[in-house]
Amino acid sequence: MAMEENPYSPPRATDRIVGVKSGRREDLKAVAVAQKSILVCVFIYIIIIIFEALVPVEYRLYIGIGDLVIALVAAVSVLLLAIRVYSIGYVVFLGIGALVPWLRLLILLMINGKATKILKENGHKVGFMGADLSEF
Repeated sequence: MAMEENPYSPPRATDRIVGVKSGRREDLKAVAVAQKSILVCVFIYIIIIIFEALVPVEYRLYIGIGDLVIALVAAVSVLLLAIRVYSIGYVVFLGIGALVPWLRLLILLMINGKATKILKENGHKVGFMGADLSEF
């Protein structure tokens, strides 16, 4: 004897997103956008590290200014992504850690891996520079 579905039960959402706290598709798109920003920050930060080693001392001030700008953009991107995925305490840790020079690269790579996992779990293809935003 099969049990019939209750006609008075509330409708179930079929568009549930895995990996984000809210389960909404808008938050999945925000994760994809923040991931793109994080990937750009990783690329620019690696270039800054290389230039710091190669550029004469008198030009390091300009590299330091670029590093500060990237640190702020990276911290904001990490916060925008992490707030949709992690608890508040961990979000604060990641945001502060994104401002510390060598820890920044590790945090950016870690949170990029989390974003990649979330996007793949929800059926999106993730390439070298993140997911294709036209899919959203």
